Amino acid sequence: MTADNTRLQVLWDRLLAVVEEQGQILIRAAFSPIVRECGDISAGFFDAEGRMLAQAVTGTPGHVNTMAMAVKSLRARFPAQDMRSGDIYVTNDPWIASGHLNDFLLMMPVIHAGRLVGFTSCTSHLVDLGGQGMGPEGTDIQDEGLLIPPCKLVAAGDVNALLLDIVKANSREPIANEGDIYALIACCEAGAARICQTMDEFGITDFRDLSRYIVETSRRGTIDIIKELPKGTWNNAMTVDGYDRPLTLRAALTIAEDHVLVDFAGTDPCARKGINVPLNYATAYTVFALRCVIGPDIPNNDGSLEPFQVTGPPGCILNARPPSPVAMRHTLGQMTPDLVFGCLAQALPD
Repeated sequence: MTADNTRLQVLWDRLLAVVEEQGQILIRAAFSPIVRECGDISAGFFDAEGRMLAQAVTGTPGHVNTMAMAVKSLRARFPAQDMRSGDIYVTNDPWIASGHLNDFLLMMPVIHAGRLVGFTSCTSHLVDLGGQGMGPEGTDIQDEGLLIPPCKLVAAGDVNALLLDIVKANSREPIANEGDIYALIACCEAGAARICQTMDEFGITDFRDLSRYIVETSRRGTIDIIKELPKGTWNNAMTVDGYDRPLTLRAALTIAEDHVLVDFAGTDPCARKGINVPLNYATAYTVFALRCVIGPDIPNNDGSLEPFQVTGPPGCILNARPPSPVAMRHTLGQMTPDLVFGCLAQALPD
């Protein structure tokens, strides 16, 4: 390892420490037991292009891996030239954030010396967003509560009081929701402050070199492992109870020279009730399963996630489209690892 690479590795370790501190701040400040006691969160740092460079160890796959996709989506939606220091963006759109309305995702631009250098982000589960609540009884997303499209929660340090009032007015637990939202804000702000301190300490003006190092090192390491695996396609299926009828989930896992593809073709169509799974959430748990076996020692970031691809026919229960009800998306979404492990057991029997 060269002196330059050693310095980059030290910086990488610092980022990992920063995001872990973010996660602990979120847990400590939150009002809801599901955050304080269960750690139903994610926290991370992203480069100026929206690529995840570091994530907190504390968190769930359904939050961490969806966050990696969500920040790219928000980064593309809002022009960088319009972002100011102290801005924070928010959404709970299930198809952008984390698969159902209860999960709020925040993204904060990190501005250092007047330049956009990256983003902090975090997700946590809010107790109640109105509607029919956390259950499968809704017949569309409108039944399930308040959907907030991507927008500013904080503008140059000033909290959007009207948006906060709307969230509270549509909740059975307004105080808990307000407290959890401020905990999310604190998580983003603390991360941004630590990132700026790190830049001053190390005398850097951007994260381009570090971003390139993290992404390429992780991507190359993952692909090197994939190259050693047997090549081919393996299939698995499982039938579960469903809501009012049995449901069959199917997966075809293909290991190629430089990537792994999981395709849910043949999976049953969406249910009438809220057990449907947006593809971002199905992808999060599918990739989690793959990474448990393929390169588990490589840190989770944009580079290590890139070689894994997940597809499914629109309208199947693992690729539900709006306005499908999705409140209990975890009921089936968290079965995708079993589906994937069944494929991997054939590909890698030893």
